[in-house]
Amino acid sequence: MTSLEMLVEPLRHSPQLQEAVALLSRQLEEEHARRKRFYEEMTPEQKVEFIDGEVLMHSPARNRHLEATSLLSRLMSTFVGIHALGTVKIEKCLCVFPRNDYEPDIVFFGKEKSTSLQPETMKFPIPDFIVEVLSESTEARDRGVKFEDYAVHGVGEYWIIDTESETVEQYLPGPNGYELKVKAATGTITSEVIAGLSLPVRAIFDEVENLAALRLLM
Repeated sequence: MTSLEMLVEPLRHSPQLQEAVALLSRQLEEEHARRKRFYEEMTPEQKVEFIDGEVLMHSPARNRHLEATSLLSRLMSTFVGIHALGTVKIEKCLCVFPRNDYEPDIVFFGKEKSTSLQPETMKFPIPDFIVEVLSESTEARDRGVKFEDYAVHGVGEYWIIDTESETVEQYLPGPNGYELKVKAATGTITSEVIAGLSLPVRAIFDEVENLAALRLLM
């Protein structure tokens, strides 16, 4: 039984099934109207997401969050650019999922999806690879609704960066959603989606290590 079948199983034989479907349909209609307003009112200057029918505005990030995002995206962008593998985006890249809209910290689109991106694109497709850098205000979503949504809608690899413990967690699709492949504070981490990308974990958190890894990539 799939996770979706397990979700609806309690309702399938309920005498209130018809009423439940009607209630959910009304909820989705209302949510669709709010999402339409969200698209109309959002601006390029905002970091904003639409999750579970609600608009979420993001507050400014702490320096360690910005540093880890910058260091990792620099390595990824350099490698992807040199090998012409696709496109790397950061921060304000609004990725449209069937129900929710997210602005992950770092995303990668392979060649196929990259060809669909235009200079005026503001609503991006589902990425092939996503990185989220944890903060106190986002960790529950990064490990909750985003974790589930990314897994069931085709994000082939998901990294969670914890700047407090200076660790990276690598998740890959399994039979029942994402499975943890690596959690590390040292050593090397190798991407499954970005072919050939292998990075020292410390290069995500340390400028000197990052520059040394960058020189090797170049």
